[in-house]
Amino acid sequence: MSTADVIVIGAGVAGLAAAAALRAAGRSCMVLEAAGQVGGRARTVMVGGDAFDLGATWLHDADRNPLADLARAHGDVLADADAARGRVLLTDGRTATAEEEAGYWRAAALFDRICHDRARQEPDISVTAAIAALRDDPWMDTIETWEAAQIAAADPRRLSVRDWSANDLQGRNLWVTGGIGALVARRLAPLAGTVALDTRATRIAWDGDLMVVEASQGTLRAGSCIVTVSVGVLAAGGIVFDPPLPASHRDAIAGLPMGLLTKVALHVPGTERFGLAPGTSLRRRLVRALEPAMSFHFWPGGAAHIAGFVGGPVAWELAQGGEGATKAFARQQLADALGAEAVAAVGEITVSPWGTDPLHRGAYAYAVAGQAGARATLGTPLAGGRLVFAGEAVCTDGLAGTVGGAFLCGERATDIVK
Repeated sequence: MSTADVIVIGAGVAGLAAAAALRAAGRSCMVLEAAGQVGGRARTVMVGGDAFDLGATWLHDADRNPLADLARAHGDVLADADAARGRVLLTDGRTATAEEEAGYWRAAALFDRICHDRARQEPDISVTAAIAALRDDPWMDTIETWEAAQIAAADPRRLSVRDWSANDLQGRNLWVTGGIGALVARRLAPLAGTVALDTRATRIAWDGDLMVVEASQGTLRAGSCIVTVSVGVLAAGGIVFDPPLPASHRDAIAGLPMGLLTKVALHVPGTERFGLAPGTSLRRRLVRALEPAMSFHFWPGGAAHIAGFVGGPVAWELAQGGEGATKAFARQQLADALGAEAVAAVGEITVSPWGTDPLHRGAYAYAVAGQAGARATLGTPLAGGRLVFAGEAVCTDGLAGTVGGAFLCGERATDIVK
């Protein structure tokens, strides 16, 4: 039976950051990862010779994102993702007029103001409820879908307006040459030391003198345990806690469902670029909230593919139909935007797996209305500080749902754990 000071469960960004901090402090740790690779939802694959991130795409709020600092320290190339991005807005099958564009941005500013104002009031309500008085604005359904379903990966009818407000990302977004998942594997994973891959933790006995973790490769003991698996896995009972977690933590897990943002890469192997410059983002006006829609980001970083994004309830529905349903949807959405000729130029289509992967069960977590405090509750240590939950879902500093937030939360857990 192996022993260590701390067992870290999960080798995503939070788990790797925790292990790196423990090693730097001279504490022994064992890292267990159920998958066959490190990085969790930060995963880079190659599409037609170019890097494509299935999960995290940009380093958000880069001035306080530790992964940006890690990349710079090693001389990795970072680019300003905002400066490189142009935007095209479609309405009724055509490019929006200047007046329509102005209406879109007025609606976006109004959405922000109303939601931030409402977040400071009682009770905590959903985003949809918060903007009910704005529903007559012709752009509000588009803004709501973009802000809640795509950016927050959530159902706006359930999403806490207070949680949305607390995690409304500010600051610069940086693009990592070669992909964020590759950066994590190349720079962060070595700092974490050895990771036991294909090793799934199934049970944690946490009320004795030592933590006893039953895993697929054997039983382990440690003084403390940091759990970084997704709340989707926790909610599904992927790890049994003995004794059961207190009601406060069980309620917090229930109040933090996993949202879904599905990404697709449509490889265009030829030279056709449809007259769109690298970095062009395309989205269209919606006539109702949560209308099935996909936004597109063309030739990111000069790559020969189009990145498509669909989130929230529509993404979950597509995931239930299998990868083929998402691919067909992406083709149809591209045809609606650019015509059948554009679809004919597309070759391989790659789809992110988060809606069907049992090791994650979603992309990242959001708090439902009335549960804006669930992140802090789940992060409250148990067993006198010997059992701590960490990860993007537990982040309370405005970076929930991001790799930067996961990194900081993983590091912070090592300051808490006994």
